[in-house]
Amino acid sequence: MRAALAGLILAPGALPRSVLFLCGMNAVRSPMAEQLARRMLPATVFVASAGVRAGERDPFVDAVLAEDGLSLGERHPRTLNDLEDDYFDLIVTLAPEAHHAALELTRSLAVEVEYWPTPDPTDASGTREHIMASYRDVRERLKARIYSRFTVPRPGD
Repeated sequence: MRAALAGLILAPGALPRSVLFLCGMNAVRSPMAEQLARRMLPATVFVASAGVRAGERDPFVDAVLAEDGLSLGERHPRTLNDLEDDYFDLIVTLAPEAHHAALELTRSLAVEVEYWPTPDPTDASGTREHIMASYRDVRERLKARIYSRFTVPRPGD
């Protein structure tokens, strides 16, 4: 990642112009957050995701996103070095490894970094349904967090 990560310091409640979701391998949490945010945020907000290191596509992510009417399409996990655009106002980290990497990369830049601790559903074991429940839980947590962080209340709410 290059120095172009510098963005704006956001006013409280302001929507960023660009958001990067960052996790360990860009295989589960960050691509899920990216797809959810793309649906929930205005089209004027650029949304991307990446991992600290390379990962493999996870079929459970495809399954839980499909339940919500979303898809990764042909997208595959990517690292920070794979990003075409690296100018972000906000980096949301979803795993400790990603948070440490983001803080190190942005320590001299005007970029907001937020840590949203998110469980790793790949740790789940048992039946397919039990594993799917773990992935669904992560999807719903991310959905709620994105909504609460980025939704500006309407007058009268």
